[in-house]
Amino acid sequence: MLAHVLMIFSWFWAPLIVYFSNRDSRFVAFHALQALYWQIIVLCGWFLSFIAFIVVTTTMGFASVGAHGPGPTATAFLLLFLLVFMGGWALNLVLGILFGIKASHGEWSRYPLLGRLALRRAKARTQVDGVV
Repeated sequence: MLAHVLMIFSWFWAPLIVYFSNRDSRFVAFHALQALYWQIIVLCGWFLSFIAFIVVTTTMGFASVGAHGPGPTATAFLLLFLLVFMGGWALNLVLGILFGIKASHGEWSRYPLLGRLALRRAKARTQVDGVV
């Protein structure tokens, strides 16, 4: 449970610490790996959106000199960039709370697309959502 809930505040550090401190427990390793994989995806998404924001705003500044007419403003791209960050944070909050509650009840629930990878890595041989 701690890996899921603490990832809201400490990004990938808490799941990483929980994973390395409790690798012997397949249940804890499974949930910690899911939280860790999710945090890596979020971090990469935020980094790529930041790079895209920088590229778009710098090229937009140079393109406005030409006669292409008015395009989207830098404010629109800033709002889109902030929406990506806020949406990612909100999804992170919901997933952390939801899967933290499920883990505290002893459920082997898994994140979409990441659950199988975490199951294989944790070498957990249990039935999760009808899949062994």
